Amino acid sequence: MSPGFIISALAAVLIACATSPARAEDTKEKAASVKEEDGKHFDAEGNPTFKIENGVVDWYTFSGYRRYHADCHVCHGPDGVGSSYAPALTTSMKNIDYGTFLSIVAEGRKRTSGGKESVMPAFGENKNVYCYLDDLYIYLRARAVEAAPRGRPPKKADKPEAATANEASCMGG
Repeated sequence: MSPGFIISALAAVLIACATSPARAEDTKEKAASVKEEDGKHFDAEGNPTFKIENGVVDWYTFSGYRRYHADCHVCHGPDGVGSSYAPALTTSMKNIDYGTFLSIVAEGRKRTSGGKESVMPAFGENKNVYCYLDDLYIYLRARAVEAAPRGRPPKKADKPEAATANEASCMGG
């Protein structure tokens, strides 16, 4: 079974089982961390989220920043602010729930608006993206609610052992 198939299947299940519809205007309060497990934070609905205290971002927000700027910024612009080529994810993420985000990144998407077609390629086969989907979601969620400023986070929490283990397992190492 290919990794892309697994990610696509996971995204489909998450969309079908999502506990909440797409959120209209996510807020810092709704995105607040209420639970932490092995260094990863979750909101009240169980979605991965960020934790930023005294200018220190959690590991997953920092990792999401790094992964975003390795693979996504070319189209979506630095820090998710958009470009002439692709939309601002700081805006889009306000209306996209976790399951929808996973599905779009894994499977891609085509849209036609005003006679112009836009295509988001599928990244379900790219380990440098799909192994870090939560990290990307967390970083972009923090940017969307303006919890994380533009640019590289100046301070980050240490990498949790769970993140190292998940990375090794996903990357095949």
